Amino acid sequence: MRWIIFVLIYLFIDWYAFQALRTITKNQWIYYLHFLISVLVVGNFIVQFLWFNEANGGLSHAKSYAIGFLLTIMALKLAVIPFLLGEDIVRVGAGVYHKFFGSEKEFYMPARRRFVSQMALGVAAIPFLSLLYGMYKGKYDFRVLKYTLTYDDLPEAFDGYRITQISDIHSGSFDNREKIEYAVDLINEQQSDIIVFTGDMVNNKSDEMKPWLETFSRLTASDGKFSVLGNHDYGDYVSWSTQTEKHNNLLTLMQMQKEMGFDLLLNEHRYLNRGGHRLALVGVENWGVGGFKKAGDFNKAISGISADDFTILLSHDPSHWEHEIMSHQKHVHLTMSGHTHGMQFGIEIPGWIKWSPVKWRYKYWAGIYKEMGQYINVNRGFGFLAYPGRVGIWPEITVIELKRAEKVA
Repeated sequence: MRWIIFVLIYLFIDWYAFQALRTITKNQWIYYLHFLISVLVVGNFIVQFLWFNEANGGLSHAKSYAIGFLLTIMALKLAVIPFLLGEDIVRVGAGVYHKFFGSEKEFYMPARRRFVSQMALGVAAIPFLSLLYGMYKGKYDFRVLKYTLTYDDLPEAFDGYRITQISDIHSGSFDNREKIEYAVDLINEQQSDIIVFTGDMVNNKSDEMKPWLETFSRLTASDGKFSVLGNHDYGDYVSWSTQTEKHNNLLTLMQMQKEMGFDLLLNEHRYLNRGGHRLALVGVENWGVGGFKKAGDFNKAISGISADDFTILLSHDPSHWEHEIMSHQKHVHLTMSGHTHGMQFGIEIPGWIKWSPVKWRYKYWAGIYKEMGQYINVNRGFGFLAYPGRVGIWPEITVIELKRAEKVA
């Protein structure tokens, strides 16, 4: 039934948006091409998710592109509709006026105006082309974002300490080895003291990471590589024959992280030592609101840490910071998260605007925030999920430099 409803809604949107094309041209071949593309896009989507649906419900590359092309064609049509609807309101109003106040007292609705349809299609071309660009190039348009955070109580030996953060690899979505190899090289070029990964290494299954083990093993940092788990790493979004199979999948993923040289922090901490001083690096399992797994145990992770220790927390979901960490009695100087992907869609002009629909779901969704004397960085993500692209919110490699505030004499 839901598929029938979906098709009926799609057909209505398609027919209504088609009126703009019909107003502009009378070329029948263009009409045929329009309907052919519409049928192929929705047909492929239905086939991928109905007939070729995998038993475990996983997202194959074919499914991701089916989602991507459907979103692209729907964005085009939905952007046209407000123009047509506005014009139709005016046309109906004119027809009603003509019937009750005109000389012939007949209902007459004016024809559509060509320039309105041209304007509609011109505006609609922006999201249409943007989404196509996002699939073709945007998803691998890696950006290095650098921040400097200054603290009064940063241990002197860590003045200038550099941390590179990546998050949300989602290796099961990758389809271009050359681009991923380039991104790994770009991470190494930052020459940071440590590299941290803040969760979601795979979409659903550990097997997704197998082709990329050697690639991500090349990541190097003088003081090591550290990681935590994200909500997708637990395999909660696919079906398993037994709970044992699901548990073994998680164990395999943990072993893979070890093989790649990551020190996986499971509600625990490590000390980073330098020049007789130390930082506490804390890592928790996934903890999130809105139905996401709450396996993270911050109190357990900081057990044994001194109240005075300068502390950095790795926690996949930024809602953890908002709901537990920010008000915790233990002061956390910097939390590093991911999870939101910035919705892989938005508008960012540094110093001017930073917007994405995901802001309606997450208060802290991308970049650096400061509350109650504590910082969080929400990484926009390294990979992508579902929609196989990115528009305006590009894949991110974060470099954070810690600086010690100068003492005023």
